[in-house]
Amino acid sequence: MLSRGLNMRALATILIAAATAFAAETTDPTPQQIEDIIQKFAAKEAEFAKAREAYTYRQSAKIQELDEGGNVQGRWEMVSDVVFSGEGKRSEKVVRAPVQNLKNIIMTPEDEQDLRSIQPFVLTTNELSKYYIRYLGRETLDEIGCYSFAVKPKKMESGQRYFEGIVWVDDRDLQIVKSYGRGVGQQKRGSDQAFPKFETFREQIDGKYWFPTYTIANDTLNFKSGLSQRIRQSVKYEDYKQFKASSTIRFGDEASDDKAKKPEPKKPEPKKP
Repeated sequence: MLSRGLNMRALATILIAAATAFAAETTDPTPQQIEDIIQKFAAKEAEFAKAREAYTYRQSAKIQELDEGGNVQGRWEMVSDVVFSGEGKRSEKVVRAPVQNLKNIIMTPEDEQDLRSIQPFVLTTNELSKYYIRYLGRETLDEIGCYSFAVKPKKMESGQRYFEGIVWVDDRDLQIVKSYGRGVGQQKRGSDQAFPKFETFREQIDGKYWFPTYTIANDTLNFKSGLSQRIRQSVKYEDYKQFKASSTIRFGDEASDDKAKKPEPKKPEPKKP
């Protein structure tokens, strides 16, 4: 057995080491480290965006108009599958689309664009130049250590949609695990549109990348006309499966090796006179 004094010294050493490690994990990064983190997570997001193009999945979207008591008075719904044809071409196939009966609002092309590309927001290297990105601090989401960043478009061009809000980036995988904000963009003169704030959550599907799995919005849309309409929206992204083509693609060196392995045809022997 050890003496009491030695036990106390050992305990003190352990506590100091633990406190030092905790301080290191919670200390905010330097400005240069922040810039490195942004560049690295944007590169990871670019990898993810490319990888997601090789997956099929089902998207179930629903929008409900609510009255003051929270009762549903109008709805819009669409279930679609992102699939590949036999030739490997990616497309979206509508599985279910009940007749919509929204009473006070209508779905616009901007709403559909937000549904497809802004709500499952991906911030890639190519998109960085379009946004101001400001470090907010460290947070823990569901026991996941994260860096949080405010994201805002620098300039809005006609016909383009952008994300404005906050993203949370896993401090180990350096990928977005959650986003909160709304879709923004230039509106045509005379148009009267409003867009809800939403939250999109991601999960690690393939052990490598974080895929969007759920978007939810519960907001009141305030229009220039004076109309205020409370809405509830949900989008589920599920049944992710990696598409694998049956054909085999051969690349340069491999094709050259195959040619090298093929025996040259024998030359016919000359006929004897």
